[in-house]
Amino acid sequence: MHPIRKDSVSQITLTEHEAGQRLDNYLIKILKGVPKSHIHRIIRAGEVRLDKKRCKPDTRIAAGQVLRIPPIRIAEKQRPSETAPTTPAREFEIVYEDDALLVINKPSGVAVHGGSGVSFGVIEQIRQARPEAKYLELVHRLDKDTSGLLMIAKKRSALVKLHEMIRNDHPKKIYLALGVGRLNNDRFHVKLPLFKYTGAQGEKMVRVSDEGQSAHTIFRVLKRYSDGLLHQVGLSALTLVEAALKTGRTHQIRVHMQSQHSPIAGDERYGDYQANKRLQKLGLKRMFLHACELHLDHPLTGEKLVLKADLPQELTQFIVMLDNQHQAV
Repeated sequence: MHPIRKDSVSQITLTEHEAGQRLDNYLIKILKGVPKSHIHRIIRAGEVRLDKKRCKPDTRIAAGQVLRIPPIRIAEKQRPSETAPTTPAREFEIVYEDDALLVINKPSGVAVHGGSGVSFGVIEQIRQARPEAKYLELVHRLDKDTSGLLMIAKKRSALVKLHEMIRNDHPKKIYLALGVGRLNNDRFHVKLPLFKYTGAQGEKMVRVSDEGQSAHTIFRVLKRYSDGLLHQVGLSALTLVEAALKTGRTHQIRVHMQSQHSPIAGDERYGDYQANKRLQKLGLKRMFLHACELHLDHPLTGEKLVLKADLPQELTQFIVMLDNQHQAV
């Protein structure tokens, strides 16, 4: 890690190890305790320079570039040594691991990284648990309340290759989701562009809009539920679906299901508030979205991998309860 002087300008020559990252993400990592909003502000103000030129938060840094960082003053109460909680070391269920790639089964309720009010996430906990590891970087993201397969690169070359593959809509990612309401078609495509914006509380939101990025999800209905138990709590139907991503936009499955008038069960951001309260009475305490399969070519060897993560126990139990009730009716 490069030493950063808080009271004067720092000049850092970037290495191959750091290349390819977004500028803002790199600064968040090395400027411990500095708010993300402040980092974006100094970038936009032109105080951060790459090779003496202005840059943007999403600029990708390259080996050999010289990064200028202005003096950074952190208020006393923000000094990480005094107030920041210690990141607990934690390993997660490993689905696949070799010297280049780690794939874990992430539980629901755990963020993939720190930020936006979360002091630490999966990646920080794994780094803490593996102090000898020279390189551990997230390949992609999963929402905090989504469970399932999450890829972490153990080599820079693997990360670069995986990002290239993702830009070409590979690997194939398959999710299981439970929708509130009835989806009539057994298999259908949703091709609706998604636009990112900031909600009233400062939260990250997405909506269908022609101004947004193209997004494509293929849905396949696995089972439909509409029985007495659901009617007793005021629900008409639930639909269990498999969702295959053709693109990987933020909140893509959640918003595409909402667009079909069948929001994901337990989704607090895009879901049906009343339906979620009724589902809680039936025992569903989380969002029913799980990344269950990854089909990919290994980034370094080209070996074809098919990785699977079983539905978590709490979701399995809910489906068993629906199945039993369905058969009893």
